[in-house]
Amino acid sequence: MYEKLGELKEGYTTITDMKKKHTDMLQDIGIYTLSEGSEQVLLDEEKEAAVLLLEGKVVLEWNGESRLIERECLFEEDPWCLHVPKGVEVKITAQSASEVLLQKTDNEKEFEPRLYKPEDCQSTVAGEGVWNGTAERVIRTIFDYTNAPYSNLVIGEVISYPGRWSSYPPHHHDQPEVYYYRFNKPQGFGCAMVGPEAYRVEHNSYITIPGKLDHPQATAPGYAMYFCWMIRHLDQNPWTDRIMEKEHKWLLEPEAKIWPEK
Repeated sequence: MYEKLGELKEGYTTITDMKKKHTDMLQDIGIYTLSEGSEQVLLDEEKEAAVLLLEGKVVLEWNGESRLIERECLFEEDPWCLHVPKGVEVKITAQSASEVLLQKTDNEKEFEPRLYKPEDCQSTVAGEGVWNGTAERVIRTIFDYTNAPYSNLVIGEVISYPGRWSSYPPHHHDQPEVYYYRFNKPQGFGCAMVGPEAYRVEHNSYITIPGKLDHPQATAPGYAMYFCWMIRHLDQNPWTDRIMEKEHKWLLEPEAKIWPEK
């Protein structure tokens, strides 16, 4: 499922809702658009939450702690993300016009809140030196099963270079996933494939990816594409790895030859 959100307005814009919208994603996801000086208080007695700063400057307050965080460009800067369990109140105070992404899901486990700083992010360049550079991109993993096994969520970001592919080679997993897109220029665009379907993705759009469907992505030349990727672990079946499609596994061979050979 693909949807273009258009220009985000002040307040909360829903992407998914566990009870009302794309319920098969098993997550509440949305974006708070905040004007300078505005405040937003988050509290959920049943769901854990990830609070990701997309852009702007905000003060986060939780459990007696306070931190001023700032992000001018999500293409250039690694993320700030606050992860809290159910029952923890988070107050967001905007010091400038800001946008904050919220991801939530049910979780009975108790755990200590954690503010993931840019230096905590696992940032890697994937696709480097293979396939003539056609799938080189930056993958940022904020938290997943390896560093937050108590969570039911996974959240990260990808920066796809102009004219390149991401989520490649084609792969799938059992768990549902959501991609939220931005481009370095508002007229930027790319292509998202979900199973047999293909969509033209644009600035402030998203796709929902049911489990078991592959989902390769492509970016138009001249435009850099950002997407936040959000996965919901399944009960007794957490997301821990990508399952490559059999017919494309040859691409992973160390001496794979790509036409034209150089």
